[in-house]
Amino acid sequence: MSRLQVKALDKSFGRQAVLKGLDLEVASGSLTAVLGPSGCGKTTLLRLVAGFDRADSGEIRLGDAVVAAPGRHTPPEKRQVTVVPQEGALFPHLDVTANVVFGVDRARRRAGHRVVELLELVGMGGLGGRMPSELSGGQQQRVALARALAPDPQLILLDEPFAALDAGLRLSLRVEVAAALRLAGATALLVTHDQEEALSTADSVAVMADGVIRQHASPLEVYHQPVDLGVARFVGEAVELAAVADGPYATTALGRHRLPMSACGAGVVVLRPEQLAVGANGVSATVVEERFFGTSTVLTLRLAGSSDVVRARTTGNHPIGTTVKLQVLSPVVFFAI
Repeated sequence: MSRLQVKALDKSFGRQAVLKGLDLEVASGSLTAVLGPSGCGKTTLLRLVAGFDRADSGEIRLGDAVVAAPGRHTPPEKRQVTVVPQEGALFPHLDVTANVVFGVDRARRRAGHRVVELLELVGMGGLGGRMPSELSGGQQQRVALARALAPDPQLILLDEPFAALDAGLRLSLRVEVAAALRLAGATALLVTHDQEEALSTADSVAVMADGVIRQHASPLEVYHQPVDLGVARFVGEAVELAAVADGPYATTALGRHRLPMSACGAGVVVLRPEQLAVGANGVSATVVEERFFGTSTVLTLRLAGSSDVVRARTTGNHPIGTTVKLQVLSPVVFFAI
């Protein structure tokens, strides 16, 4: 497996610029998620890396080889890149084993390919003789992953591979797929609009917006230390409050809060609902909405003496109209305006 390097990639369709000098690096043997809303250019990036489309300018490098650059375009079949699409896309007339070895060269097939090992790796051991019509959606995606791993590619591209599955299966399968990729030592790029999927599955997350990567870091850093307000709003649930910073602290309607780094002037503080504790101390607030999610409840609250509305996560029962106390538990992120 090889690392992927994308430098200053541009792509337009007519007058519409889709990628605008995009840079991205995926470490060898890692799983990186490209996370962004619909229309931000995720699929275009995937197609350029796979070789299905040509970039207008910029460079794509796989390992030591430049596969795309001005005047150079390595065709898809010579890039050693495989794709796991949204819906398995298995050949309906071939059984599981035949689907897995389809992309493997004849010499390796004759030598006896490691199909059994791959099927075991993706949780499909003993099902090599099944036809696609006999498999569930989750099983088909597992076979698609085994097929992508079979040629020992330099890079595996996963194009929203769990989007067509129901919520419960999506959760379990993404854990299994990530584990299988790591066991195989694969270098993989996952394209998704699902924040939870990206944060819980990938080694690193590249947040994409308007044709560029806004932040590329570990899931923890992207969530707790977003580089700008746009990333903060897109990744997770953001509670925003007007603030004034004076060095290592910022003051809001919720009180005075420590900042991870010094700042000065007017701006916006961003915190997550789980950073707000409902208890005996703090600022008074009135519950205006209560949403139950099984393991926790998210309260929407109006702060006393203020028009500010915030959201807090709790395990207690707080009916609409209840007055509670709110306290900020940890440092907040400040953005100047």
